[in-house]
Amino acid sequence: MSAPALAEMADFKGGTVPTIFIDGEAGTTGLLIRDRLAGLDTVSLLSIAPEDRKDPAVRQALMREADLVILCLPDAASREAVALADALGTDAPRLLDASSAYRTAPDWAYGFPELTAGQTQAIRTAARVSNPGCYATGAIALLRPLVDAGLIPADFPVTINAVSGYSGGGRSMIEAHEAAGGPPFELYALGLEHKHVPEIEVQSRLARRPLFVPSVGHFARGMLVSIPLHLEALPGRPASGDLAAALAAHYADAADITVSAAPLTRLEPEDLNGTNAMSLHVLANDARGHALLVARLDNLGKGASGAAVQNLQLMLGLPA
Repeated sequence: MSAPALAEMADFKGGTVPTIFIDGEAGTTGLLIRDRLAGLDTVSLLSIAPEDRKDPAVRQALMREADLVILCLPDAASREAVALADALGTDAPRLLDASSAYRTAPDWAYGFPELTAGQTQAIRTAARVSNPGCYATGAIALLRPLVDAGLIPADFPVTINAVSGYSGGGRSMIEAHEAAGGPPFELYALGLEHKHVPEIEVQSRLARRPLFVPSVGHFARGMLVSIPLHLEALPGRPASGDLAAALAAHYADAADITVSAAPLTRLEPEDLNGTNAMSLHVLANDARGHALLVARLDNLGKGASGAAVQNLQLMLGLPA
């Protein structure tokens, strides 16, 4: 299915405003997306009764009515939902998937508008868009411009460390942290496998799988993603200022992404909570030849629901 650009559409299925169905609206991301959309008069939201949330026939009927369906489901359930949409043929809606099922699929647009100069237009005209992962958003935002600029080779051994609020870990993790005496901090994915790694590798244009070590802190939301670098190990031995300049040039026109090379003594993961902003920092000890790249974002904002709404607005031609 190829979706026409909004400018070419005479109207929407439900009239003059697009109709949205959130499949999986009861989860954390789905609830936040619905909250963000509920106050807009530029969209019409479809709802599913709680008892029908797992009924394929009811869900497919709502898909038939919708101009765009947002999938807030686990990977396997997301693939099943895509099959339901496919079965509608010419009545199929456009899809925005918040799972990790399609983030490296070549026939899905990757929903990071700031990724490259042409990414915004690719999202606008795509029939299917995959919303980025939270950790991946921070890592790719730091790495892709530097790989494209030749400052970090594609085969460079990259190490990524990250800490997130517990809200991104699903119901069991949320319940564990919100219970009295929940863990203050924990590393996880210690088998060095994480579902965001393939996405980071592909979308950053890395030729070598990065080493990724995620962690969770005892705070609800917020995120820091950091990448340490030995500058003398990079070809041409760039200065930290070269890295900052490349990032600043890449994001010069980005509304929600800022770049800073100002020295800092600390960074708090919660400072951008409730926003769609992301701040990128290049911290350095020039005397030692060391640099630290850091992305700060709300894991439920630019890292999830905020990014989904941004992509939805692009796909449907709605004002930001």
